[in-house]
Amino acid sequence: MVVFASAKKVTHPYIVRKKGVRGGVPVIEGTGIQVMDIAVRYHLLGHPIDEILAAYPDLTLSQVHDALSYYYDQKEDMDRHWKESMEKVGKMRKKHKSVMEGKLGEVKDLYR
Repeated sequence: MVVFASAKKVTHPYIVRKKGVRGGVPVIEGTGIQVMDIAVRYHLLGHPIDEILAAYPDLTLSQVHDALSYYYDQKEDMDRHWKESMEKVGKMRKKHKSVMEGKLGEVKDLYR
């Protein structure tokens, strides 16, 4: 007979969520670095942990692993929030063209 233990609430000692800090999204305490920033680098960009640590030299290995652990524990909600954020960014980009894009577009048009 197999007995499964009930799910245990996992604590994340390095992760906090506070109103007024990065819009209330989970961050690594004392850094302002969002958990999603770490998850994106690891999952979407394929950066190994050592590259993430090089990009954020003030973080410890434990903080990075805790951020990824938090992401895995909250994956569905965090992915939904990420998707909603990216949709908002896309709408804003369509609505407000960047000055640089406009200028680069003009330069390209000159050489046609």
